[in-house]
Amino acid sequence: MAKQEATRGIRRRKYLTSLAGGVTATAAASMATTGTAAADVSTDHYGSVVDVVDAGADNEGNESITPVIRDVIEDDTLLQFPPGRYYMDEQVRFTDFDNLGLRGNDATLVPANWYDFEGPQYRLFRLGTHYAPGKNLRIGHFTVDQTAEDTGIRAFETYASDTLEVRNINVVGRHDSGTWGPGLFVVTDPDGDGLVKDFRAHDGGTLVENSPGDGYVGPNGILCNQGHAGTIRFVDCELGAFPDNGLYASGGTGRVIVEGGRYYNSGTASIRIGARRGDVRNATVFVDDQPWDINQEGIRLEYGDWHIVDGVTIEMDQPHGEAIHIQNDVDGTTIKNSSIRMETPAYLGVEINPSAGPTYIVNTEFEMNDSNCAILAEGDDAGEIGVEDVSITGDAEGNLMRHAIRCERNNASFRAVTIDQTAGEQRRGIALLGQDSLVYNCDIQTSGRGITVKGDEVWIQDCYSNSTRDVNSIRLYDTANDVRLKNNTFPDGVSDWGATNVVETGTEY
Repeated sequence: MAKQEATRGIRRRKYLTSLAGGVTATAAASMATTGTAAADVSTDHYGSVVDVVDAGADNEGNESITPVIRDVIEDDTLLQFPPGRYYMDEQVRFTDFDNLGLRGNDATLVPANWYDFEGPQYRLFRLGTHYAPGKNLRIGHFTVDQTAEDTGIRAFETYASDTLEVRNINVVGRHDSGTWGPGLFVVTDPDGDGLVKDFRAHDGGTLVENSPGDGYVGPNGILCNQGHAGTIRFVDCELGAFPDNGLYASGGTGRVIVEGGRYYNSGTASIRIGARRGDVRNATVFVDDQPWDINQEGIRLEYGDWHIVDGVTIEMDQPHGEAIHIQNDVDGTTIKNSSIRMETPAYLGVEINPSAGPTYIVNTEFEMNDSNCAILAEGDDAGEIGVEDVSITGDAEGNLMRHAIRCERNNASFRAVTIDQTAGEQRRGIALLGQDSLVYNCDIQTSGRGITVKGDEVWIQDCYSNSTRDVNSIRLYDTANDVRLKNNTFPDGVSDWGATNVVETGTEY
């Protein structure tokens, strides 16, 4: 049985009609004029349909609609919001429900500012909790107007065991109240599914210290946290600069899928994922502004069995963090079909922390225009590194972090890697510090040395390495042992600083 925080008055009035007896004229007219709204929050799903204005809600923005919504919200009910502005100064709490819909038709929700909001100053709609989730929840087609000063709210907080659908939510105005960000969406059942599509909050939020609230750091854009156990998809969402992450989907045990969308300028990370399985596909991430003195990574992967980053574009015009950061508790990652551009001051393109598991980077382009590594693989035995069909270009001069790729890992392979970084005087290509490394069919043109070998059991074959400053094509340090050089072209020669068991065959100088 559904639960809510206020006692209802009359549970059925003349404005509510059972679909068993037919849809009211008002509902039918609304269906005819909502277009896409009717397609994805259909009245066919519900036993009852309520027009909230007919129920007594003020759609001119003068009186709070919260009491009316509390009175009419029910299981197996669709609440329809005709065109207008709907002021809210208290939250609506409704839990443990089955089959609920909220559908707007040119409807704008207007939250009260921080000072005028009654009760918990956190949410407009709290639909389900982690201990009493709902089921079959559909929300669609609302604008949230928080353009007034000291205004910002979590418009929708939802916990559903299965069938969560949220579509076409447009949050307008910078969130400057200091309270929670505009959306939280969680699927609590491991077999449950959820969809959040076209959720947009371009204007971002401000730091708590610049707001009347007393929260932590500031709002995030979308949160999917500890209670998440199912599968949730975020499709074509757009989130601007939030202090506490843009899309923050971490803390649960479920699966998180990001498809398309634009995520930009958020603090810590614009996309931050910790999940059993995470997928980020065809999204655009960029950092071109720093509203606060907070680290701004493009994508942070915190933990999980496996993550895939596929078809993603990351542009760091004003970098304040790594483009992709793979942290220690991630068991494995694949990055493919993607592009990363890093301007100045450069941070790492992809950082793989020492305990992160096997990582594969395939068919991906890097443009590094300042001196830092496109790829840094830290640690030694946490898992293999595979880099294939990767290109690294740009004007990095090598004054600070000199190598385009620095690999400390054992069991690393680099196949068909192209490095073209000839600016400055000290930019280097690949540094191999681990054991059992393969470099095959790579084309390396750098201002400094192309290949550095400090580890053991290294095989380099069918590679071209040229320095525009005529320093050595490759250097072998005295820590290197068992090095095989086969069928390579090294026009600037081999510098051997005491490596042991070096075998060269078919190499041209």
